[in-house]
Amino acid sequence: MQTTPIIDAFKRVLGESNLAVGTRQTEHYRKGWRSGEGEALAVLFPHTLMQYWEVLKVCVEYNCIIIMQAAKTGLTEGSTPSGSDYDRPVVVINTLAMDDIVLVNDGTQVLSFPGATLFKLEKALKPLGRAPHSVIGSSCLGASIVGGVANNSGGALVKRGPAYTELSLFAQVDKNGELKLVNHLGIDLGDTPEEIIENLSSGNFPKSLRETSMKASASDYEHIVRDVNADTPSRFNADPTRLYEASGCAGKIAVFAVRLDTFEVPNEEQTFYIGTNDASVLTRIRRDILTQCKNVPEVGEYLHREMFDIADVYGKDTIISIQRLGTDSLPKMFALKGRVDAVLNKLPLLPPYLSDRLMQFGSKFFSDQIPSSIRTYRDKYEHHLILKMSDGGIEEVKTLLAKLFNEEKLDGDFITCNEEEASKAFLLRFAAAGAAVRYQTLHHKQVGDILALDIALRRNDDLWVENLPEYIAKHVEKSLYYGHFFCHVFHQDYILKKGSDAKKVKADMLALLDSRGAKYPAEHNVGHLYEAESNLQKFYKDLDPTNTFNPGIGKMEKHKRNCSCCL
Repeated sequence: MQTTPIIDAFKRVLGESNLAVGTRQTEHYRKGWRSGEGEALAVLFPHTLMQYWEVLKVCVEYNCIIIMQAAKTGLTEGSTPSGSDYDRPVVVINTLAMDDIVLVNDGTQVLSFPGATLFKLEKALKPLGRAPHSVIGSSCLGASIVGGVANNSGGALVKRGPAYTELSLFAQVDKNGELKLVNHLGIDLGDTPEEIIENLSSGNFPKSLRETSMKASASDYEHIVRDVNADTPSRFNADPTRLYEASGCAGKIAVFAVRLDTFEVPNEEQTFYIGTNDASVLTRIRRDILTQCKNVPEVGEYLHREMFDIADVYGKDTIISIQRLGTDSLPKMFALKGRVDAVLNKLPLLPPYLSDRLMQFGSKFFSDQIPSSIRTYRDKYEHHLILKMSDGGIEEVKTLLAKLFNEEKLDGDFITCNEEEASKAFLLRFAAAGAAVRYQTLHHKQVGDILALDIALRRNDDLWVENLPEYIAKHVEKSLYYGHFFCHVFHQDYILKKGSDAKKVKADMLALLDSRGAKYPAEHNVGHLYEAESNLQKFYKDLDPTNTFNPGIGKMEKHKRNCSCCL
């Protein structure tokens, strides 16, 4: 291992085994989930909050750039270095080893350390009959709780809105270049950083916490999503009402802990599978439920037929894995695949994307995973809505759907799903995003790049089905649409034709979205792929005035600010 004063300082804090240097050792941590990579002097793996604090001090002392990283499941390159044009050494701090979860207030709230995953939180809350902000999608991938908060991540659960809290413990570098620890958890943990960290780490604080006026979730979101006549989106990453310290910080501070609400699990749930060839029918269902029903859906996921077909074929192995192995194994499997791919892609005699090819080939030997009832709907209908209601909402929606389809004779129909139909429908939807990437990967010789957008439409936008103008459509091989229908947040994956200029198509697409009053990104944050809006840039600069943390995100400057040469 190389030896420099900085590396020696890291070794003294972490030991040699918790430090990675060199191109080969650091590669996995320098590459994004879908795209993006850059250079880094070292990757650090602190195992305690005190080690975390000490390495932050070393980074600041040696004028290093700090990039915070947990599960590295983001899609916009926000938790990895980008390029080699930084003005200071880059250090990546991976927090996954610090994964404690503390249940407080009888499990109605939790304290999450920086590396704790949604999956771990799900398991901890299950005996209490409670659930976290987000389930199945992010949790299966191994996404971290703090990562979700840092990126204002949304998700499929309609009532809960984006991940949000005003209660956190974090370190930041102030305008004078000084590292400080800020305790806004609403818990008395002491005065000095060392005292605060020691008391938090050891659990030396009451587990019944006093009430506070500060929010630990987006508790107003149900009211917001119900306002279907508003001409603004219900949620998007740059929403100034959701930017608060750790919430939306995108790694511009080093988060030590967040305090979050948990949610009561419903007594009864029922899934309805709805199909139609008339998009206005789904608009009517959304409006009627949100304005007339007492109960908001638990989940309302949209799937276009073309996306159905891609997920059916290229997401089949994901569906089988969850069915056969359960969700417990998925985070490890995804992580293992990433490491295997990093090795295999260096071997010149092997075909590219070998692991994807093998998984795709293997899936062909398994039987059809889609129930015949749902496959019939695929054949009959272009637009699909997977709607889960709970408790009193079940009868409300059953009555509404019967009225719309049986009495008013609107185009389409619905299935009151049994357990298998419900499970397979949601697994199909979950597999959609990865399936689009798989399709593009395996057909890279025939098609161009994948352009993946997550957009938030205005709540009053009834014309939500996209109709691409010819100057864009001529570059698109496949348009794949799916998303969180009641929030009006859509994922739009475009497989471009071979030879098309992805940057030009993206610019044209974003201009089109601007003309429609849409916001983007809706829930994956700007990373290094999107330009941050002015209010988001101000938020980042206020959190990190010297540009020490994650410089360059939102296409902002990478150089140091407030240094002597700039004053």
